[in-house]
Formats: sequence, structure tokens, C-alpha cells
Amino acid sequence: MEYLSIFVKGIFVENMIFAYFLGMCSYLAVSKTVKTANGLGLAVIFVLGITVPINYLLENYVLKEGALQWIDPAYASINLSFLSFIMFIAVIASMVQLVEMIVEKFAPALYGALGIFLPLIAVNCSILGGALFMQDRQYPSIGEATVFGLGSGVGWWLAIVAIAAIREKIRYSNVPAPLKGLGITFIITGLMGIAFMSFMGIEI
Repeated sequence: MEYLSIFVKGIFVENMIFAYFLGMCSYLAVSKTVKTANGLGLAVIFVLGITVPINYLLENYVLKEGALQWIDPAYASINLSFLSFIMFIAVIASMVQLVEMIVEKFAPALYGALGIFLPLIAVNCSILGGALFMQDRQYPSIGEATVFGLGSGVGWWLAIVAIAAIREKIRYSNVPAPLKGLGITFIITGLMGIAFMSFMGIEI
């Protein structure tokens, strides 16, 4: 039940886009069509689902104070937490490179459509945010950290696919000229954010 709670909160209550507005650059740039939004969203799910548990292991068995005592009790006083940002980003960049190679190999059309935004997942603040939220919340097990990463990824994917579907429909509607494109997208995102934020007080 705890896993389900973490997963649902990651998708709806603590949605990376609508609750924290993380990863907005790629969210706005790649959400012009559902196809590209879906591809990038799935890539984000994979990267978050892999990097959060890996960074959990790094945090708890290498970086934080006393983490190295599993090697030798003499290392209990060593604190490598100042390396957290560097190590987290290195893991994220490695996984993004793997995703880029897989997409280029098996879906070249999607690879071409995503362009520079696929490798830019490495500096997507929602990906690093997942690792930092995991670190801040101190999940007691790698299972909970993994579920959190997957839930956050699914939430980001749903957000970008939802706005892409809306943008495809409103492209041909009677939107006032000053609001076309990013203008109406910002307004809709803000309204969706308000709707998602209304769930913040609900206990699951």
C-alpha cells in the first residue's frame, strides 16, 4: 500500500510539471505533437526509473556520512555528500546517453523529431529533481525510491502528452492571435497546475 501511495502521489499530487514546474523547457518545446511528446515522455520515465534507484544506492552506500562503514568501520566518519550533485548528474548523463543510442537505433524518425531535446534530458531539472527529492525524503528502501522515480516519470509523461493533445486541437481553433502558440500553452499549463495543486492536501 505504501508503494501505491508513493506512485500515485508522484503522478498526481507531486507532479513534476504541475506541482513544481520542473522540466518546463522541454515540456513546452516538444509538446507540439502527441507523437514527439509521447516519445520524450517515455524516455523520461525510463531515465527517472533507472537513475533514482541508482542514485539512492550511491547516496546510502557511498556518499552520505557513515555510508562507507559497510567496507570498514574505520570509514564511518567519512562524508562524501559534497559530491552528490556531481555523482547524480554523472549517472543521469550516462543513462541519457544510453537512451539516445537506443532511440537512434530503433526509432530513427523519433530521434530526428526530438532533435536536441533528447540529449538535453541530461540537464532536465525534473530528472535531477527526482534524485534530489529522493535524497531529501530519505526513503527507507530502494523499492520505494524506484516507485517514486517511476511515478514521477509517469506524471511528467502524462503532463506532456496531455498538453500536446490540447495543442494539436487548439492549433486550428479560434484562439486570438496574441495568444497563439506559447501564450495559450502557458495559460492552459497554469490552469492545469492549479487543478493539480488542489490535490496537494489530500492524503492517499
